[in-house]
Amino acid sequence: MVEIAPGTGYTYDPNSKPPPFGHPLKKYWAFDKDYINLNHGSYGSQPLPVFTESSKLLLQAEQNPDKFHRRGYMPLLVESRQLIADLVGADLDEIVFVPNATHGLNTVLRSIEWREGDILIGTSTTYGAITKTLQFLADRSEPPRPSVYSVTYTFPMSHQQIVDAFRARIRELKQLHSQSQFTNVPGTPEDKSNRFVAVIDSIASNPGVLLPWQELVKVCEEENVWSVIDAAHSIGQELSINLTEAKPDFWISNCHKWLFAKRSCAILYVPERNQHIIKSSMPTSHMYGQKTTFSPSGRPIPTFVAQHEWTGTQDQVPFLSVKAAIAFRNWLGGEEKINAYCHDLAVKGGLRLAEALNTKIIDESGELTLNMTNVLLPLPVDLPGNTPVYTEENLAAMNIMLRDKLLDDWNVYAAHYYHAGAWWVRASAQVWNEISDFEELGKALIHVCKEVSEHFFPGWER
Repeated sequence: MVEIAPGTGYTYDPNSKPPPFGHPLKKYWAFDKDYINLNHGSYGSQPLPVFTESSKLLLQAEQNPDKFHRRGYMPLLVESRQLIADLVGADLDEIVFVPNATHGLNTVLRSIEWREGDILIGTSTTYGAITKTLQFLADRSEPPRPSVYSVTYTFPMSHQQIVDAFRARIRELKQLHSQSQFTNVPGTPEDKSNRFVAVIDSIASNPGVLLPWQELVKVCEEENVWSVIDAAHSIGQELSINLTEAKPDFWISNCHKWLFAKRSCAILYVPERNQHIIKSSMPTSHMYGQKTTFSPSGRPIPTFVAQHEWTGTQDQVPFLSVKAAIAFRNWLGGEEKINAYCHDLAVKGGLRLAEALNTKIIDESGELTLNMTNVLLPLPVDLPGNTPVYTEENLAAMNIMLRDKLLDDWNVYAAHYYHAGAWWVRASAQVWNEISDFEELGKALIHVCKEVSEHFFPGWER
C-alpha cells in the first residue's frame, strides 16, 4: 500500500511554479529511488498527481458501481474525448477510446470487408503485433482475403527517400495486380472496386524515428489507397497534429505513452466519412446495429461513438485520466515546453551515448528525431555478402541477456533492438531525465555489451 504524504509529489498546486525539468521532477513519479528510466516510450509513466486523481475515480466506482457505470462515467468520458479532439484537431464525434493502439488498429483492419484482389501493405518496421495482424488477415481460412505485402525501410533514410520508396512500392504492386481497380472512396455494395490499404507509422517503434506520415497520406490520396496511421507514439510527442487537415482515413494513438494518462488508454480517430466502415466495436457492443442513439444528455450521437462508450464491464478510469494528465502537462508548461526539453535532451543524449560507446547515432540529419534517440551498440554487424553472425536463435537469446543485465545488474533501461544487421538502443528522453542518465546508460551498455560479446562471440574485437 502506497502511503500519500504531503509534499511527496502525489499532488501539486496548479497556481505554483513547477520545479525545473530534470531530476527535480522525479518526485512526481513513483520510480524506485535508483532506477534510471530511459524507456518511457514503451509503456508510458503515469505521474503521481494523475495516479491520485485516478485513484479517486476508482474509489468512486467502488463506492457505488451502479451509479458510476450506468451513468457517472459517461459525461466524464465525453469531456476526455473533447480534450483529445481539441489536441489533435478533430471533431468530438470522430474520437473514441480503446485500450491501446494495437486494439484500435485491429478494430479498423478487421472491420474492412475484404474482397478478392484487395491489397494490404505494411513495412519492414511495422510494430510486431500489427505485422502479425496483417498476416492473420491473409491466413484466414475463409475467403476473401487481402494479399499482404511490405515496403522495406532501412534506416537511416531521409523523409524524401521514405516517400519515394512508399510510392514506388505502391505502383509496383498495382502493376502486379493490374486486374484490380482500386478506390479509396467506400462505395455501395454493388461497387466491385478493390481496396488497397496501407498501414503507416507516424513514429516507428524500432527504430524510434519520425516518418513523414502526412506526406504519405497525400501519396495514398493520389494513388487511391486507404491510409491507416499507427500513431502509437504521437500524442504527447508530436506537436501540431491536425487530423482534419491531414485527412488520414484512420488514425490511432496511445495516450498512456507520451501524454501521461493511466495505462491502458488510446484513441481511435475515424472521420465521419468512414465511420460506416466500423460496423462493430471490439468486442461487439449492445449498441451494435442501432441507427439512432443518444448521449446521456439527450444529444444524438453516431452509432460508432455509442458502441465504444460501453463494450462490456472494464476499468473506465484510464480513459478518464486524460483530463488530469493534460492538466499536469499544462502546469509543467504545456506541450511546446515539454517537447522542446525532451527533443533537445534526446539529441544531446544520443550524441553523448554514441561518444561513450564509440559508435554512432542513426539520425545524423536530425530529420528523424523527436524525443527518442537511436544509438548503435558495440556488437558485431552483419555485413552484406558476409556470412551472417546473427540467427533467429542467438538474436532472441541476446535480447534476453541485454534485458536482464540492464535491469538486474544496472537498474537502468532503454529499449534495444536488431535492425539492418546491427543492434541498436532506443533511449526515450522525458522531463525527469538529464544528460547524466544517458551517461549512466552508456556505462552500463559498455559492460553489458562486453559480456554479451564474450558469451556469444568469444574472441571478437571491434
